[in-house]
Parts: sequence; C-alpha cells; structure tokens
Amino acid sequence: MTLPDERYRAVKWAERFLQELATNPLKYPRVPKSVRQEAHSILRHYPGTWDMERAAQACPEVFQKEMHPLVRMIAEHKQEDINNPDTSKSSRPESLD
Repeated sequence: MTLPDERYRAVKWAERFLQELATNPLKYPRVPKSVRQEAHSILRHYPGTWDMERAAQACPEVFQKEMHPLVRMIAEHKQEDINNPDTSKSSRPESLD
C-alpha cells in the first residue's frame, strides 16, 4: 500500500525528474530531443507545489506532505493486517481476559 506522504513525494520526485530530463542534457546525454520536448510539454500542466499543497488539504487520505510517525506506523500496521490476515493474528499476543 502506498501511504499519502509516499504518494506526495512520488509526484514531487517525478516533477524533479521531468525538469532535469527537459532541461539538463548533460545529465541524460542520450535522450532524444523529442523526449525532452515531451517532458517539457508534460511539465506545463504538471501539479506544482501550490497544487500539491491544496490537494493535501482537500484529500489528506490521498496526499500528505508528511505524516506524523505514529500515524504512519498505525497505517502501515493496518495495511499489514489487510495484506496478511492469517499471519497478523498469530503474531499478536492473546488477550489476558
């Protein structure tokens, strides 16, 4: 499962990659000019920092700039339970009723 802060970072990393691809031929010398032009075209409508911050405010379950470590740990644990329902129950201690 991808957490909201991971999704936010992935969008920002992709933006940085497209910017470098479009503008830095020394970093990627073998990339054809047509690919660089396509990266530049994509960036024209790519969500910027303002767009991503608004998306994070409007839909925190989809995008978050950063997550509190405790919230992140709980979300990861919940996802483990969903992905491995048999193993997650056996790894928990039994209740002391």
